[in-house]
Amino acid sequence: MEQLPVQPIVAVVISTLIAARAYRRKSLDLSGAVAGFLVMSIHFAVSYRFGAMLLMFFFTSSKLTRFGEDKKRKLDAEFKEGGQRNWIQVLFNSGIATVFVLISWKLIGSQDKCLDSNDSYLVTSLIGGIIGHYCCCNGDTWSSELGILSDEQPRLITTFKPVKRGTNGGVTRAGLLAAAAAGSVIGVTFVLLGFLTTKCSYSVALKQLLVIPLSALAGVFGSLVDSLLGATLQFSGFCTIRNKVVSKPGPTVKKISGLSVLDNNAVNLVSILITSAVFSVASLFVF
Repeated sequence: MEQLPVQPIVAVVISTLIAARAYRRKSLDLSGAVAGFLVMSIHFAVSYRFGAMLLMFFFTSSKLTRFGEDKKRKLDAEFKEGGQRNWIQVLFNSGIATVFVLISWKLIGSQDKCLDSNDSYLVTSLIGGIIGHYCCCNGDTWSSELGILSDEQPRLITTFKPVKRGTNGGVTRAGLLAAAAAGSVIGVTFVLLGFLTTKCSYSVALKQLLVIPLSALAGVFGSLVDSLLGATLQFSGFCTIRNKVVSKPGPTVKKISGLSVLDNNAVNLVSILITSAVFSVASLFVF
């Protein structure tokens, strides 16, 4: 009698529990929970480390979304209790990584590899891209969720002029520090699990520690790219009726910055794509 594959079963069980919990707690709506289940199942079925990075991003971001909700409700025109992310937001924040995960599975199956370009340029670049992806996602989310709560006056990244809290492209020192911490958390998750799930030489294993500072940089880089896109290609205006910063022009809205080219989901997608590509290439030079 053939043994059932353990890892895919574990992947489905974990993903079911997480998706159901997220739906109950309003972190995801129904469509988001279904999409999250599929994406997380793929990640864990291919590699526990890939799944762990996704899970770390989701858990920490969900916690920070709930943090300071009373204040965010007053400032954020698109505030939703718990976040309530839908399938579009889930796929825009995990789709690129999922493609990389599937390509990795096609190349090496469910083997867990160290970052080592001497072993495989392609696999190293793919893993680097996945790390960069979640550093960007986590960095942008932590920066946004904590930056808006800071007492520091945000400054528009393109002009450094003070802007209202919630303005796309507004940055604070607290937000940038949060982005660095968020990237580091992803890097630490990747490195610590790797000590348990990979087999590589001592020198290669020791070099994996460089993932942590590089992940911190990726978190900041991703947040800055997101802010730059938000300040230039995403509209921000102040609504005199709602007394809040909004992302769509209107008769009662005074423009602050940006063009109505990209919405928030598109800005996230482009910044993730850029950060993933940069980290993917950087991995080949460092590892």
